[in-house]
Amino acid sequence: MSDRREPFRDREEAGRALAAVLLPYAASHPLVLALPRGGVPVAFEVARALDTDMDLLFVRKIGMPGHEEYGLGAVVDGAAPRIVLDRVRVGEFGVGTSTIREIVQRQLGEIARQRRLYLKGRPPLPVAGRVVIVVDDGIATGGTMRAALQAVRGAQPARLILAVPVAPPDSIADLAAECDEVVCLMRPNPLYAVGAYYRDFAQVEDQEVIRLVAQAERPVPGDRRAG
Repeated sequence: MSDRREPFRDREEAGRALAAVLLPYAASHPLVLALPRGGVPVAFEVARALDTDMDLLFVRKIGMPGHEEYGLGAVVDGAAPRIVLDRVRVGEFGVGTSTIREIVQRQLGEIARQRRLYLKGRPPLPVAGRVVIVVDDGIATGGTMRAALQAVRGAQPARLILAVPVAPPDSIADLAAECDEVVCLMRPNPLYAVGAYYRDFAQVEDQEVIRLVAQAERPVPGDRRAG
């Protein structure tokens, strides 16, 4: 935990601040997983400072029809996509199974688009047995991140760490059960919007994600191209 009070200049500065705390993990050659799109510039700085691999973790919110900002759960990409629903909210608002299925299919379509665009068909890096650091640019309610952490945990990492620049204390407390460690630099209570803790919180565009993913690519051991 940090006692930081000043807003971050931008996502890059936030990533460097996180990296300073995570530096002891560099020797374990962790896998840094970024949630696109906002988490990518943050994760890139972490991976660069730790001299390690970065990959993308595709997760999309399942929003309430007509009020998509209100999360009912999330879907996480993988060999078998994982769907995490807040059953209480789904029941409370009477959202039917067929509606949920339609939303899930639409979000899986967006995940497929992002995977093609950002990774050019490259398969995901293996998680099993590695220290994994999941990074985003901030957390509000934590529903989407909970789904992401559960999906990564299911892939059997050696250790699972959540690293974010800013999140409210109640969300961090809820997510602590889903991972082995939480690194969060600012824990405002209440948190009204993640962007309020950045001086520059401009939307991260697809081209920026593509650039950073390409820049983060590391040679595969034994690959002739590595030398």
